[in-house]
Amino acid sequence: MLFTDQLRQATEHSWKLSLNHPFVKGIVNGDLPLDTFKYYILQDIYYLKHYGKVHAMAAAQADDFQHTAQLAEKAKLTAQAELTVHQEHAKVLNITEEEMENFRPAPTAYAYTSHLYRAALSGSFAQTLAALLPCYWLYADIGKVYEEAAPAEPIYQNWIKTYASERFQTSTQEQIDLLNQYADSASEKEKEKITEQFVLSKEYELAFWEMSYTKEGWLSEKSKVVIS
Repeated sequence: MLFTDQLRQATEHSWKLSLNHPFVKGIVNGDLPLDTFKYYILQDIYYLKHYGKVHAMAAAQADDFQHTAQLAEKAKLTAQAELTVHQEHAKVLNITEEEMENFRPAPTAYAYTSHLYRAALSGSFAQTLAALLPCYWLYADIGKVYEEAAPAEPIYQNWIKTYASERFQTSTQEQIDLLNQYADSASEKEKEKITEQFVLSKEYELAFWEMSYTKEGWLSEKSKVVIS
């Protein structure tokens, strides 16, 4: 059994919950309110900015220069994806420059990106890879599982096709293969740390759906309690 197969087993329940979360099902069925998707896109743009930076940090951690180049290229592609998301969806979702400038990440988006930075700053190259991998892998699975879905809303069709695409599937497999390569020579203690980073990121992926579905906000912003 490959090491990444063990990681999938360790997160199987969370994985099933993610694939069947009401947010994802709403996209697949085409009945997710566009305002909810807009909330998600704004949070995801924030997330991708930091996700790309953590790729760059991973590139600097790699001993093999080929792997440095591979991760640096993925950092570049992630940055380009962030710009593309903004350009493609801004008009459809009525995302204004003012909204972008005044954007504040939700607690879960902030915590997830903070987790990624912590993994990169305090761990090994393999641990950083493990923290980055669930985002690739879950979205690739969504693309495969729901590839035949045909929601009436074009923006949802495009979202599914993006992750079902051969390019994205290949990019995900590259990350899986790279982590397996490093795990092969890792000690048991290191494997435990790699697993911990992967599991935490997978939990944050599930939390990201819930955050988006409920339009999570900071408690002080939602509280109606008046303190005199």
